[in-house]
Amino acid sequence: MATLVGPEPAPTPDASAPLIELQQIEKRYRTGKLEYGALRGVDLSVWPGEMVAVVGPSGSGKTTILNMITGIDRPSAGRVVVDGCDLGSMSEDRLARWRGETVGIVFQFFQLLPTLTALENAALPMDFARRWKPAERWERAGTHLAAVGLGDKGDHLPSELSGGEQQRVAIARALACGPKLIVGDEPTGNLDSETGALMLDLLARLNESGTTVLFVTHDLSLAARARRLVTIKDGRIVGDEAT
Repeated sequence: MATLVGPEPAPTPDASAPLIELQQIEKRYRTGKLEYGALRGVDLSVWPGEMVAVVGPSGSGKTTILNMITGIDRPSAGRVVVDGCDLGSMSEDRLARWRGETVGIVFQFFQLLPTLTALENAALPMDFARRWKPAERWERAGTHLAAVGLGDKGDHLPSELSGGEQQRVAIARALACGPKLIVGDEPTGNLDSETGALMLDLLARLNESGTTVLFVTHDLSLAARARRLVTIKDGRIVGDEAT
């Protein structure tokens, strides 16, 4: 495989500060008269270059934490700061631009567009962000596909790829704009154990190149591949340790 592409050089507001900082995060969902507390006073700091796994039972709040970090959802209370930016102060349009520039997201079910080729899917975030000229976008997308071992599959549709290959395209897509942070929401959950381990190999290599990686998983053997393990239960962090 080619060398994985790390984050683009860019000054951080404070090199000694956490890349991710959740401060007393509460998230409450309401259905009719019922209210459910998905997160209950969560404090979490993640430093540049870390590889962190978040584990916990179904419904514990793992995905909600990712949604806070990526700005996909907003907290009911508390403060979210990522790469020096207070997400709560951003408009939806600014938040969408920030997300495309700063965070690469890898989902469990790939979420590739079925009518686009692997190369087109890998280039899509650059098209949305309107970054680089078209020729440069194709070149970058091709480099990222080669980095995940799919340099010869750029003209294939998702339906012509295996599950593991589709997830690798999703990782190449997450790399599109050179993000400082990659987050994975059960990125191996739809794969067999062997292919899932290979996906973690890719994320580990990416982390070694300088990208901060944070992922949630139910698989403790895969979580052990991270350098830090955060355990959440009933919306609260109940464990945080080096592996």
